[in-house]
Amino acid sequence: MHYSKGAPPMLLVQKKKGKMADWGPVVIAVVLFVLLTPGLLFQLPGSGRIVGLGNMQTSVGSILVHTIFFFGLLTIFLIIVPVHIYVG
Repeated sequence: MHYSKGAPPMLLVQKKKGKMADWGPVVIAVVLFVLLTPGLLFQLPGSGRIVGLGNMQTSVGSILVHTIFFFGLLTIFLIIVPVHIYVG
């Protein structure tokens, strides 16, 4: 950059300010995705029961129910209760 001789001293030194990244939404989405994977912790509706615990199976119904839970909880944590994790 080129500055004229009459430039104020504060313009001669330009500091690059680092922006802090907000990782809260990313962390919340990943944790909810892992915890709400059908069959990992629980499956709703389960195969043969209403709730299956740790059976590592899935069905179309359980995928739809877990998807609704995921987006509902994600909306709550990102919009209603703003979670912020700043790294930088």
